[in-house]
Amino acid sequence: MSRVLYELAAADPDRRFSPFCWRIRLALEHKGLAFEGRPWRFTEQDALAFSGSDKVPVLVEDGRAIADSSLIAAHLEAAYPDRPTLFGGAAGLALTRFHAAWTDQVLHPALAPLLLLDIHRHLGEADQAYFRHSREARFGKPLEAVCADRDGQIAILRKTLAPVRAVLRAQPFLGGDAPLYADHAVMGAFLWAHGVGAPDVLEPDDPVAVWRRRMLDRLGEGSRALTLG
Repeated sequence: MSRVLYELAAADPDRRFSPFCWRIRLALEHKGLAFEGRPWRFTEQDALAFSGSDKVPVLVEDGRAIADSSLIAAHLEAAYPDRPTLFGGAAGLALTRFHAAWTDQVLHPALAPLLLLDIHRHLGEADQAYFRHSREARFGKPLEAVCADRDGQIAILRKTLAPVRAVLRAQPFLGGDAPLYADHAVMGAFLWAHGVGAPDVLEPDDPVAVWRRRMLDRLGEGSRALTLG
């Protein structure tokens, strides 16, 4: 079976930085499914026209396109029930919706002011113009103003991670003894930061940092090359 994952990339095609694309890359590795990661950029919307989506991730399996990380994850779980589970059953799927929503609506906004200028720096010229215009419209001010108070934003981020930290003091993964899609959702945010070269803001002994190292150790060879190579 052919399987292609379209992923957001910087000017350097090996610099992948979408937290949502990372969720699906981690989910595919979790399921043990081979795939080709194909770089895609903000201004290449025509390249996704076949999928009916104007953003990534898009997964294409034998010609069938599936867009949106939550839909792709649900597809992988349903299509490959004999592979390691992403959710741990119906109750786990329901709880994972909370983890994903918390990551989208709380963790990502806490991270964004630390990352926007780094993202902009790694984009090609056309993508830089698109990114600046779209993000400044979203935030209502220049990128430089969004990112002005770095120390304050680091403090907010560390506080934001308190519930994750509390869980990880009691168990090695958000999924329990092994990672589930909830772990991939939160880890995608950290790989977003790593993908644009943002400095680490966690203390080495922070339970979240310890968990992150466990997650990095589980990366497949291709993902390790993108994050560590």
